[in-house]
Amino acid sequence: MAGDATEVLAKFAAGLKYDDIPERVRDYCKNVLLDTLACAVAGHQGEETRQIAALASGLAQSNESSIIGGDRLSLAGATMLNGYLITAVTMCDIHRSTLTHITPEVIPPALAIAERDALAGRDLLVAIAAGCEVTTRVGIGLDYPEFRRRGWHGPGVIGPFGAAAAVGRLLGFDTDTMATAFGLAGSQAAGTFAAWGTPTVKFHQCRGALSGLLAALLAQQKFVATREFLTAKDGGLYATYANGGKPEAVTADLGKRWELEQIALRLWPSASTIQGFITALFDLVEKHQLTAGKVRRLRVAMSKTAVDMHGIFPRYKAKFEALLSTHYAAAAILHDRELTLAQFEPARYDDPRLRRFAAEQVEVKADPRLTGVQAVVEAETIDGQTVSMRCDHPRGSAENPLTRAQIEAKFRTYAKARLADSRVEEVIGAVTRLEELGSARRLLDLLRAGDEQPLRKSAAA
Repeated sequence: MAGDATEVLAKFAAGLKYDDIPERVRDYCKNVLLDTLACAVAGHQGEETRQIAALASGLAQSNESSIIGGDRLSLAGATMLNGYLITAVTMCDIHRSTLTHITPEVIPPALAIAERDALAGRDLLVAIAAGCEVTTRVGIGLDYPEFRRRGWHGPGVIGPFGAAAAVGRLLGFDTDTMATAFGLAGSQAAGTFAAWGTPTVKFHQCRGALSGLLAALLAQQKFVATREFLTAKDGGLYATYANGGKPEAVTADLGKRWELEQIALRLWPSASTIQGFITALFDLVEKHQLTAGKVRRLRVAMSKTAVDMHGIFPRYKAKFEALLSTHYAAAAILHDRELTLAQFEPARYDDPRLRRFAAEQVEVKADPRLTGVQAVVEAETIDGQTVSMRCDHPRGSAENPLTRAQIEAKFRTYAKARLADSRVEEVIGAVTRLEELGSARRLLDLLRAGDEQPLRKSAAA
């Protein structure tokens, strides 16, 4: 497609139709949606969820929009809280080439508008595809190493574009209105790695969702904004955030090659960058039947970036640092042979045996031969053996994707604490047959926690 990158991307998002999306891509969008819902119901266990819920409930007093696994809030409040729920316990998706979580920004405003307007499941599916593709396309145009060198964090910067695209597609925007929405989204693009190590990095996601919603709703009112935001020479996204970027990458094979297929999902809670290490350790445990009692010392090699971010918490303080800690994940896996949110509750991560093992028996080092999420795990056993395992592609990556059965199991694991068993299965069925759903309201009705379980409502009260 020829033309300015913003205009081309706007034309794509505004004109996308169900039949334009290959069947495999539609199926992957369903996988992404179900995984997102699994993360959201789990997010009610997040340490800071109540704080975001209080903020979200204070944005407005209406209650037209559903909270996943909760009750109802305003359109803006539900968008923000659902965005935070998805990322609250650190197991949502990741677009690895831009280190950006996509679903917390795209899915919540899409659900909110589809529910408000009683739009069909097919419309929701197309909006999700448009939003995810726009976010990832804007991201690959950034020249990520330069973007990261300047300290920017992807979700709050590029997420608003995808959120605006999803909402704009549901509202039937033409190309000009969609481009205007992108201009308004870009005007709210923000978030840096100064927030790393604090829950603010997760706030970037839900704020990005709300920014995209605001951008689209304001564009709907014909508010005037630049329609060339990505490439504007003075203050455009690529000129300002990335020294010019690579706008040609945004439009290359658009509609033919789907960048959203590079969105990786996570089977386990823990930081996205250590999913390779976790995969390698589980593979090692399963192959050699390892337990903590059999291991004298565990050595983990990862890229320098991974070690700088996740090898610095041998003596983690509380849940958030435990979720980021390579040392703790190793201790939990070897002691429990599983890694779910149960391992990130105080009763488990404060166990003196796990704290001691993480601090004294796990060694994490950088290996210049490893990049990205690659990892090598080596266990020295008490009987003098040394066994090792390497992972280049974590479970859930494009090269090693999760099966639908694995995603359904993830949803069941976390949804059972929020929803009745019958609803859990109905949600899975509704997502599987999304294009047959007459109204998205049915899906959101199924996802709200029932009044008979008052504790379920507390996080959204």
